Amino acid sequence: MDLNIPNHVALILDGNRRWARENNMSNFEGHKKGAENIRKMTSYIINKGVKFLSIFAFSTENFKRSQEEVKYLMNLFVNEFTKEYHKLHEQNIKIIFSGRREGLKKEVINAMEETIKLTKDNTGGIFNVCLNYGGQAEIVDTTKKIMKDYKNGVIKEEEVTEELFSKYLYNELPPIDLLIRTSGEQRVSNFMLWSLAYAEFYFPKVGWPGFNEEEFDKALEEFSKRTRKFGGDSK
Repeated sequence: MDLNIPNHVALILDGNRRWARENNMSNFEGHKKGAENIRKMTSYIINKGVKFLSIFAFSTENFKRSQEEVKYLMNLFVNEFTKEYHKLHEQNIKIIFSGRREGLKKEVINAMEETIKLTKDNTGGIFNVCLNYGGQAEIVDTTKKIMKDYKNGVIKEEEVTEELFSKYLYNELPPIDLLIRTSGEQRVSNFMLWSLAYAEFYFPKVGWPGFNEEEFDKALEEFSKRTRKFGGDSK
């Protein structure tokens, strides 16, 4: 069948710990395998023709996990951003980040800034890493930025539209066409709420470390079968 390639794909990377338990590994090993899969699948997805890829790497709520696990994840991010993501740079992929910087270790922020600077001129696709991210927090932060510009006379009340609101988000990205959440859970968990307005959802049962090229191709096939609705006639 002819595939309809979505312009913007979003991934909720769920199931690292469950996948690890199923494969007799520690939670930390599950996170490491998940990180390795991010690099591999980012290359594959963008090479398939997807122009924008957003991933839910770490939510604002994830800080509630054990200090040991949070520390491990932060160190893993630093290693990925400063070393492994250079491989994505070599593939001409631009890397950006969405989320709040408050609460992140200085080492993580420095690694993020280095990655942004390194890849800023790349044109082969955009990889949006949502780190310390919450969809409701993004809407609140966006509203605050708009209010500030309104008070300063930068914008007028009548200029505040859906289109303008989108420009004030953490990053100006097109709407999400396809959301994939691995591990079989069927919820969005406060992820990119504004951008998901008319997205198609797909929920494979496999945990994120086991989500491979074949699984993504299945998602594309399912997406290509669907007739998308944007608030018009539902018949």
